[in-house]
Amino acid sequence: GIGYRAGGIAKVLDLVGPSFTKEIFFTGRQFTAEEALQMGLINRMVEADQLHWAVSEYCQTIAANAPLSIKAVKKIIAELTRRDAAPDWKLCEELVEECFASDDYIEGRRAFMEKRKAVFTGK
Repeated sequence: GIGYRAGGIAKVLDLVGPSFTKEIFFTGRQFTAEEALQMGLINRMVEADQLHWAVSEYCQTIAANAPLSIKAVKKIIAELTRRDAAPDWKLCEELVEECFASDDYIEGRRAFMEKRKAVFTGK
């Protein structure tokens, strides 16, 4: 007897597509981790005893990347997945230009040429 709001259904639909969305809402059943992985509800599975290590490594990998690039990608993805309006293409382009105009861009290129790991500052 639960009514599901269109906004919530839309989020699931964007994530897993129409077939899996129907299965999720029509059956109301719990899905295994393997099924959730297949649907795209989760990106990866790890054993319970490896969870802390896997999350720590995942976070360190993200943190080692250029903060301005991560920020830009997060905002661009948010723009591209908006349902209330068309993406703000100008904003998306400005975010990319900010990355190219940054000290981090120079550092990334320099580190690549010197075959070393870049040290980004977010500037």
